[in-house]
Amino acid sequence: MFVQKNLIDELRLIWQKAQQQAYQNMNEALLRAYWQIGERIVKEEQHGKNRAEYDKKTLQTISLKLSEEFGKGFSVDNLENMRRFYWVYSNSETLSRNLESPFRLSWSHYLQLIKIPQEQERLFYEIESLQNAWSVRELKRQIQSALYVRLLNQRNPEEILALSTKGLAVQTAKDLVKDPYILEFLGLQNEKSFSENQLEQAIIDKLEHFLLELGKGFTFVARQKRISIEEKHFFVDLVFYNRLLRCFVLIDLKIGDLKHQDLGQIQMYVNFYDRFVKLEEENKTIGIVLCQSKNDTLVEITLPENNDQIFASRYQTVLPSKEDLQKLLNP
Repeated sequence: MFVQKNLIDELRLIWQKAQQQAYQNMNEALLRAYWQIGERIVKEEQHGKNRAEYDKKTLQTISLKLSEEFGKGFSVDNLENMRRFYWVYSNSETLSRNLESPFRLSWSHYLQLIKIPQEQERLFYEIESLQNAWSVRELKRQIQSALYVRLLNQRNPEEILALSTKGLAVQTAKDLVKDPYILEFLGLQNEKSFSENQLEQAIIDKLEHFLLELGKGFTFVARQKRISIEEKHFFVDLVFYNRLLRCFVLIDLKIGDLKHQDLGQIQMYVNFYDRFVKLEEENKTIGIVLCQSKNDTLVEITLPENNDQIFASRYQTVLPSKEDLQKLLNP
């Protein structure tokens, strides 16, 4: 008997939705149980204080009894995590939590989030994980690369508060740009040992990772895109399109210090795209020069006032150390 493909597709979708809902329900039940266990430990054993004042053997006893009956998941370390999970989120002033407002990420996600002491930063990563469906690995990588700190440098207090309540909203060109970009996934550890061509090839080889680092709404268009002006030819290193802003984003890669000629070159590329490539209903093209170092005064003097199209950003090929993070906070 012939069975229509549409019917099979519909049945498959029904089953997939049921599996997804079952997983979501199980995850919510698990987190609710962990929350309640953490709450009991804090309230009954710690008397509501952050630091436990009871003997460590108490947790060891609880761990032994629960592990004997229910198996894995009740190690001393995990019980400590449950305690911390409850303590961190029950004391959140920005986002109240209760059992009627379940957590929507996995336990592994929250194990990363509860390590972040600053509340606004923690909430930002939680919102971004939900909005972008970050895996635990990607969440950990974004925390290690100090995404939140890198976004702070370009924002006023109201915009900083919005990061922790709404996540990163892409509404202007400035919202797309980071400084610096962290490219540790390229495997180019020694910044003096590679050329611009090698940097570009490494980005193409790790394009999925690079798109995640660029942020929301990016799609890849081309590499070494030729621009012809009369009989002269120029090549844009990387061309992307951002669906949220509906505009082209051109990226020029530079080794070493940024020069004013580099800004002039990306400006020419942007002007060409605005005049000959973009559609009338699309927004103005954005140009970004990625360099290893830059002089902010040189950038400010070279670019026109009220600039909203051309940007110069640094890149690092290693994850930032604590010292690097401090420099980002206090440039």
